[in-house]
Amino acid sequence: MSGHFGLQTAAGHLTVPAESKESYAADVEERFRADAAQIIARYPQKRSALLPMLHLVQSVDGYITGRGIDLCAELLDLTTAEVSGVATFYTQYKRHPNGRYTVGVCTNTLCAIMGGDAIWEAVSEHLGIGHDETTEDGMITLERVECNAACDFAPVVMTNWEFFDNQTPESTIQLVDDLRAGKDVTPSRGPDKVVSFQEMSRVLAGFLDGRADEGPGAGSASLAGLEVAHAQGWTAPALAPAPAAQDDAPAAADSAPEPAPAAALAPAAAPAPTATADEANPEVTPASDEAAATKKEPAATPERTEREGTQASEPAAEPEEEPVEAQTPDPSPADTPKSEQPVAERTEEATPATLFDTPKAESRGDFADGGFGEHSAKPGADGSAPAGWDIKGNANSMLFHTPESPWYARTRAEVWFRDAESAIAAGFTDARERRQKGKEQS
Repeated sequence: MSGHFGLQTAAGHLTVPAESKESYAADVEERFRADAAQIIARYPQKRSALLPMLHLVQSVDGYITGRGIDLCAELLDLTTAEVSGVATFYTQYKRHPNGRYTVGVCTNTLCAIMGGDAIWEAVSEHLGIGHDETTEDGMITLERVECNAACDFAPVVMTNWEFFDNQTPESTIQLVDDLRAGKDVTPSRGPDKVVSFQEMSRVLAGFLDGRADEGPGAGSASLAGLEVAHAQGWTAPALAPAPAAQDDAPAAADSAPEPAPAAALAPAAAPAPTATADEANPEVTPASDEAAATKKEPAATPERTEREGTQASEPAAEPEEEPVEAQTPDPSPADTPKSEQPVAERTEEATPATLFDTPKAESRGDFADGGFGEHSAKPGADGSAPAGWDIKGNANSMLFHTPESPWYARTRAEVWFRDAESAIAAGFTDARERRQKGKEQS
């Protein structure tokens, strides 16, 4: 069994051999810096080049050396701790001398049940090494890997990241024997032969070796579904048409299929605005004012009543009669189950209107959603509130102030609420109560 492994300190930290910290020869370092400059130039931020730079270190030294870490840190303006943290995280980076060929046996679920475990046991015993250990001749480093991403060819073995498909214990033993004997071996897919660990590391660093077009890129098992699709004339489904523009919505509604049960559609129906007659449209008819009074509104307060005027107490005129279509006698709404009532009759009750429903808030002088639910609004450019909204919210301290609060006039509103109940529902606390509790605790 090889002895070329990093040492463990008493604290458990992996160290590298002392010789790995010796400086590069001048010509080697010059080439390294020239290659590193090409890698760094690919990225808008230098630190993003760290992963390919570590592969470059392995292409020069055969593993991640102390001098390689120092040089990466210098060139990328990182600390050696930051570089080491990455180098010890990914298993493709080796912190001790690696073999000329890394042979990885997949023992994940599918490969395992197809024979991966048997391959591992046979090859490990044949070479006399375990996981991440290297043969005495420095030729083979054996790894047990989680997945080689080639389940359609299980069990799979990789050599310096090249695929060897549908392996057996016998074929894998032959593979490692050929590698140790210096013979060229050809992977199942990819280039014509497997190169050394250092040569492959340079490719992973981003320097092409001109062999990308050699050998097959995909095997028959990977293409089986495509061949069946071609034989059957199958094609992918066409893309769905783009949603209709907003202006086309009424036309789309006319051609829409039969609606789903009313109970399912009620929440999606367009509700009416909640603004009262004197807030949104002073010229609204008394009939509209009477209809608005049936909406679910926040509880009235003396201050709210005073602000909204006395229109609500004036006698309402009789609404004008509108022509209706002749209908056959139907049971009264009281006798009809709610699930069988027409959608239009239940929309008002099922979906309460909000400030931001059609017509658009900006067309009524209101402001954008304040970020704390449908009963919150952002201040206007001058810090003012939408019509009828008078609860100031301080989002930084999650406090709200009512007009009765002594701090109301000098408190800046970051979000407005309709009423105290809406502020409480959004998670805000009454400033007066918060201060009173603070005084009692002190």
